[in-house]
Amino acid sequence: MNCPLLSDLIYLQAKAKGDAAALRIRKQSTKTWHSISWNDFASTVDDTANALCSWGIKETDKIGLFAQNMEHCLYMDFAAFANRAIMVPMYATSSAAQIKYIVQEAEIKLLVVGEQYQYDTAWEVLQNSQTLQQIVIVDKLVVKKTEDASSIFWDEFISPENIKTSIGIEVERRRKSATEDDVAHLIYTSGTTGEPKGVIMRHSNYMEATRTHRERLNYLPKDFVSMSFLPLTHIFEKVWAIHCLYIGATIAINHDPKMIQETIKEVQPNALCSVPRFWEKVYTAVQAKIASSSPLLRKVFAAAIETGREYRFDYINEGKKVPWILERKFKFYDKIIFKALRKNIGIDNGIIFPCAGAALSDKINQFMLSVNIPLVYGYGLTETTATVTCFPQTGFELGSVGTLIPGYEIKIGEQNEIIVRGKAVMHGYYKKPKETADVLSSDGWFKTGDAGYLKGDKLFLTERIKDLYKTSNGKYIAPQQIETCLSEDQFIDMIAAIGDQKKFVSALIVPNYPQVEQYAQLHKITFANREELCNNSQIYQLFEGRIQAMHKDFAPYEQIKKIHILSEPFSIENGELTNTLKMRRAFILNKYEAQINAMYKE
Repeated sequence: MNCPLLSDLIYLQAKAKGDAAALRIRKQSTKTWHSISWNDFASTVDDTANALCSWGIKETDKIGLFAQNMEHCLYMDFAAFANRAIMVPMYATSSAAQIKYIVQEAEIKLLVVGEQYQYDTAWEVLQNSQTLQQIVIVDKLVVKKTEDASSIFWDEFISPENIKTSIGIEVERRRKSATEDDVAHLIYTSGTTGEPKGVIMRHSNYMEATRTHRERLNYLPKDFVSMSFLPLTHIFEKVWAIHCLYIGATIAINHDPKMIQETIKEVQPNALCSVPRFWEKVYTAVQAKIASSSPLLRKVFAAAIETGREYRFDYINEGKKVPWILERKFKFYDKIIFKALRKNIGIDNGIIFPCAGAALSDKINQFMLSVNIPLVYGYGLTETTATVTCFPQTGFELGSVGTLIPGYEIKIGEQNEIIVRGKAVMHGYYKKPKETADVLSSDGWFKTGDAGYLKGDKLFLTERIKDLYKTSNGKYIAPQQIETCLSEDQFIDMIAAIGDQKKFVSALIVPNYPQVEQYAQLHKITFANREELCNNSQIYQLFEGRIQAMHKDFAPYEQIKKIHILSEPFSIENGELTNTLKMRRAFILNKYEAQINAMYKE
């Protein structure tokens, strides 16, 4: 089925769906949700598009968006598309240095900011920018600098009083002249190594992505509610949101990631995109709850989960008829136990929960599917317009990242590198011809940088090639495999495996602090603060024992020999994590150099 241009999408949906809900927005003061209709959505996009043109934005100009998830992210996207301008979204947690780099390279003229942090950061960048001319502030509560006479608030920006009456004619001319080859976005990679790269995304990329989504996910209804949880800057969330708008679903926008446990229960969405971290935390919380239950309840939980596993994996996934007694048992446990679990999380109305962006433990994946949570694990990159493979409804295999979705080709190159081709693959990196040529061939094959192999139509990942460690003994180590395995443990929040040019593998451990504190209290371990707790010898013995048990199936040279427990978590603010929650390994190695060296002292 052909998809309309992004510049026409909202207007066509408004004609078709009118006053039906396109978006749902939370009023923070009352914790209540209200709907924005397709008609109102289209009207606001119109006002925003006219405002952009009136404020001097021309075709192919770059417009920056520096905000957390809010309805204005979508207004700005579609207003820019109508003007044939190019949106450059930036993560709300980005530093001034990161924003300055993107503003300068993309030559951004106008920057829309969300709240106080984004405004303060943008103002700092504006002072020495040769390109940035205007800041538009969404949040009315932002306090402007006393010397700031140029920045304006959103309401003033789109006010009819500031828009020339004839401007709508010019916007309409631009919209009608738009083509699928127009650049829609420059999406900057998070830059775990080196400087960020702006991925050139055309309208055709998104049109192809939503076409393939429709083909692969043809079992989904068209009137479901999807909660936007990941940043709309993230390609995964961006593509999924556009897909939802294409099929006419409603998007409930989660404004603050820290509020997700509350807002997801309020909305009870049918769909939610996430990275594995979300499900790791869910799994850890459930396992902790089970562990604290009575022996009888633990047996009931175990029986229920095993029934779910047998039902889902031994029969449904294999396309076999489910025995009558197993069907009855599964329905009983689903109604009595699994439903309560899903409701407690806020996902009892779940239809599909796409998950990608990092490695997901097989154990966690199996658990979620066994308790009837419709998780769909997949693989993709910004450069491929997100999803390349994902789990089918049946016939999937744990350990894989699913099967190829329609429209893509895969081959395995040198060093077992996964190479992808398809209409949704990017057209290059902005202003970076060498970097583009390094990864994108003239006939459209993109080198992902990930190693893996194909088994039939299923893709398996082995490691990120650049992340491979080589020990001083000449053995190759894939740190992500080690980290994914150990992240299943209820006492471990995050782990960074160390080993490049070292004699053995060690690790920096970020504990699940509440779980460790509870363990300490239970075992009468006294501590004055978190640092003292993490340095306690009994806590070290706890982690060493659990790690030894969990990685017993790894080769001896892959097993962790020494650990250091951190009293502060990895964070975006402190520099250890990217905006997409990937570890900045080089930064971590440098920051914790002393602690790492101590683990290798003779």
